[in-house]
Amino acid sequence: MQHYLSIKDIDNIKNAIESCIEIKKSPFTKLQLANNKTLGIIFLNPSLRTKISTIKAAQNIGLNVLPIDVNNGWSLEFSEGVVMDTNKPEHIKEAAQVIAKYCDMVAIRAFAKLMDKEEDYKEQIFASFKKYTNCPLINLESTLRHPLQSLADILTIEEYKNIQSLKKLKVVLSWAPHVNPLPHAVANSFAESMQLMDYEFVITHPKGYELDPEFTKNASVCYDQDEALKGADFIYVKNWSSTKYYGKVTNTDQSWMINKNKLKNAPYAKVMHCLPVRRNLVIADDVLDSEQSIVIDQAENRLYAAQYVLSEIIKTLDKKENRLKS
Repeated sequence: MQHYLSIKDIDNIKNAIESCIEIKKSPFTKLQLANNKTLGIIFLNPSLRTKISTIKAAQNIGLNVLPIDVNNGWSLEFSEGVVMDTNKPEHIKEAAQVIAKYCDMVAIRAFAKLMDKEEDYKEQIFASFKKYTNCPLINLESTLRHPLQSLADILTIEEYKNIQSLKKLKVVLSWAPHVNPLPHAVANSFAESMQLMDYEFVITHPKGYELDPEFTKNASVCYDQDEALKGADFIYVKNWSSTKYYGKVTNTDQSWMINKNKLKNAPYAKVMHCLPVRRNLVIADDVLDSEQSIVIDQAENRLYAAQYVLSEIIKTLDKKENRLKS
């Protein structure tokens, strides 16, 4: 694995899940794997689960972790040939190359700003690190994707599925209301990851909230939430802002919240959410506090997903180093 920017960077998802399960059973068996390598982590946006799970996963395999502090704002210039006479004191060209000299791999979180779709979709910081360095990159959530989350999501589904069932597993991604405009990264990544699995996958949301076909591909889309939820084995609840009116909240219909009544046609469904979740707005207490909710186990699996990815990148780095020595 050269980089982990998308779930598609995993060559064999079945093998990856099996590896994650083995890591979960014995997370400390490869404490010397990293061999003095350093992971630089850059968070341009807040984080709880992603930061903790990534750092803990790095520690479990002996990686040095170097947090790169950008809390006071990191004003970088990205344009080529520009006269730097504004408030941006450093060009990404130098910043990326210097960081790559200090770190063996770099993990970055950089959300969509949800103001300009064209600018967001450029994913400038990730593109610049790829352009100016040979440093392996790990996506801790970008404009378009959150692939560590989606790997943990598949792991969670595979752990909880009924292996005795003869019917095809039905997984539903359900939009839910929110007071703020939220990015599309988690929903995109989950939809993309479902394309790798042999599940019946359905997306349900109000009209005007269609996700990019690049991620949804052959998924069924149903605008009737109750119909979509019928017979579901897993329900992944997530808000995302309007795609038709980029970065806007155009629907706050509270009837889309997942509560116990919504599960009447899916009485055995497990309910998932990437967290943080707004109680009684996105998911009601009567679901979150029930046995159908698996959000805490899902969050725990972020650790093993991150540990798998870091381990695979280290193996690639080791192979490269051995080739250079020989």
